[in-house]
Amino acid sequence: MVAFRSIPHPAHSKHSAAPRGVFRAVCAALALAACAVASQAWAQSYTISAEQMQGAVAEKFPRRYALGGLMNLDVQAPRLRLLPQQNRLNADMDVTASGPLLQRRYAGAFDVGFALRYEPSDRTIRAHQLHVNALRLEGLQPQAAEMLDIYGPQLAQQTLSEVVLHQLRPQDLAVPDGLGMQPSSITVTDKGLVVRFEPKAAP
Repeated sequence: MVAFRSIPHPAHSKHSAAPRGVFRAVCAALALAACAVASQAWAQSYTISAEQMQGAVAEKFPRRYALGGLMNLDVQAPRLRLLPQQNRLNADMDVTASGPLLQRRYAGAFDVGFALRYEPSDRTIRAHQLHVNALRLEGLQPQAAEMLDIYGPQLAQQTLSEVVLHQLRPQDLAVPDGLGMQPSSITVTDKGLVVRFEPKAAP
């Protein structure tokens, strides 16, 4: 007795494999297109408006600082000003002074300029390279004015170096992180900040 075995028709095998191959090719093309779109959308820049920064800074003020136990300075929320030509920002703050060294309260202004840096440990934009442009209190006695000149740079550092101007959320960095990108340069524009991305360094 002879056993017969069913043999698939060559044409049938060819036609059944073709749709699967086309499907894989379409899926691969769609995946590549999605990656390309994500790369174009996120690898370029992230923008921060002046209003966003102003709101973040205002949450940390007013603040009080003691100068040598002889004078207290109360500092109000900074009014931020963008300086695109210098790639820096300016902060103008109202201040009042009081304490044992003074006979009364004095009002004045504190003017500080600064650059910006990105802190990767907590995804924040912070001030650095601070420069005191002016610290003025109308009618202040010479001894107290000299004290302000000495403490001015330290006061600027305490006032702004730890203040967060903006914090990126984890979801803001999810796509660029997946593409192997990280925040790099920060550019000051007429409307706010532009944070650009660059490839991460190889481990």
